[in-house]
Amino acid sequence: MSAQPPTDRPDVASATSDGFVRGLSQAIGGPLGAHAVPPDSRPGRFWTARRIVMALACLVLALSWVQKSPCMDGNWQNNVQYTRYCYTDVLALYYAEGLNEGKVPYVDHPVEYPVVTGYFMGLLGLPVHEYGVNHPNINQGSWFYNVNALVLCLFAVISVAVVLALRRRRPWDAAILAVSPIVLLTATINWDFLAIGLFALGLYLWARRRPGLAGVLFGLGAAAKLWPLFILGPILIVALRTGRLRPFVQAFLTTGLTWLLVNLPVMVFWHESWLRFFRLNSERPVDWGTFWYIGRYLDGKWNAGTVGDQGLFQWLSDHIPTLNYLSYALFGLSCLGILLLGLLAPRRPRISQLAFLVVAAFLIFSKVWSQQYVLWLLPLIALARPKWGAVLAWTLAEIGYLAAFYAELIGAGGKTVIPEGTFVLASTFRLVTVAVLFFLVAREIWRPELDDVRRSYGGADPDAGRLDGPEASWLTGFRGYFRVGPSQEAPVLPDEPSPVGQLR
Repeated sequence: MSAQPPTDRPDVASATSDGFVRGLSQAIGGPLGAHAVPPDSRPGRFWTARRIVMALACLVLALSWVQKSPCMDGNWQNNVQYTRYCYTDVLALYYAEGLNEGKVPYVDHPVEYPVVTGYFMGLLGLPVHEYGVNHPNINQGSWFYNVNALVLCLFAVISVAVVLALRRRRPWDAAILAVSPIVLLTATINWDFLAIGLFALGLYLWARRRPGLAGVLFGLGAAAKLWPLFILGPILIVALRTGRLRPFVQAFLTTGLTWLLVNLPVMVFWHESWLRFFRLNSERPVDWGTFWYIGRYLDGKWNAGTVGDQGLFQWLSDHIPTLNYLSYALFGLSCLGILLLGLLAPRRPRISQLAFLVVAAFLIFSKVWSQQYVLWLLPLIALARPKWGAVLAWTLAEIGYLAAFYAELIGAGGKTVIPEGTFVLASTFRLVTVAVLFFLVAREIWRPELDDVRRSYGGADPDAGRLDGPEASWLTGFRGYFRVGPSQEAPVLPDEPSPVGQLR
């Protein structure tokens, strides 16, 4: 029997630390032994773990383009966009946002997205329209989709590269993002990989001890899709634990300034168009598959839904402002709980763990949960808890929900495909698996000995950046007030570099 190899060897970390992967590896002889030569250590070897992961990411994205090909011509007859799982907002909104008529986003037409996404749409859409005017035989919608897909896939590859750079000792963790069926089906449904790529680059710069530049990328990401702004909360928690607020303040200020600068032209000159995104989100009703949708369905089992005979969720769906406040309140309470968890945990939590918890909590209690939002969580779970068993269960739940969702959309057109209860069951399964991941990540924060990433990096957080270091002195008294034991955080020299490699 071979001895157990150390988990800092890059090609074997997942096979030894992840029970699910270790079990699967038995089919090919099991994990490498203590005296085996890891593939990365062979001079001249081209197919290293990192290159394999990058190649797989490119393959999955190419297959994603093929999977969307039935919808590229825009001839969506007989619900082909749902029966072939190839629907994409990118193509639909080329026409809905007036880009096919040469309308400039925000100037000629209010856009329902934050400004960086609107700029991106115009930057790619207007040249396509101009070219189409001079070449009337081309399909402008198809060209627009393909150009967008190419750039979005580039951002997806960048995201995988960043995860690899942040986990040089554990390159196979990035495969959770690179080979995910979720990426295959949803990569180009919307422009979410634009924000994900900007966020990932910001996190890389943060880990490389560049908080100001990281804030610029976080600000751009937040101006594309609002959720990258949530990273500031986890950074603040870690800053409080180390007593180093300066890096947080730098990131906070540059994030806010960047967001303001890119929003300012539209905010000032086309204010009503700028408000479109915020008004739409405040006015939107309960969306498909959310926590609130499930509750409304269950209410309908006991209440008619008419005035005077409504359950709580039915009533909330008719009173959107109250629903907004309640949704924000539940998210706020979740963030407060994450703050307490981060401050009371026996060791300083890793930033990616806290970031996953915040984004997951937002999705769980949001009244809108579009099918592509799952992409927000993929790079975060790869960094926070790269254990394949729970991730695969969640992936199956997401794919099942996507299938039920498209069946429900076909049914909305008058042709019943599945019972409403089946769709609610798929929605519940998705919600429960995200909640389970939330619990598992929180458990590893509270019990850091279960954290494989921490073990691979000698107890350090590879994403901490300038927040590497011992605990702040005030924390001992705070933890004592809550009767939590003294911190077990091993001292790390303040000027010790984070164990993060270069992108290559």
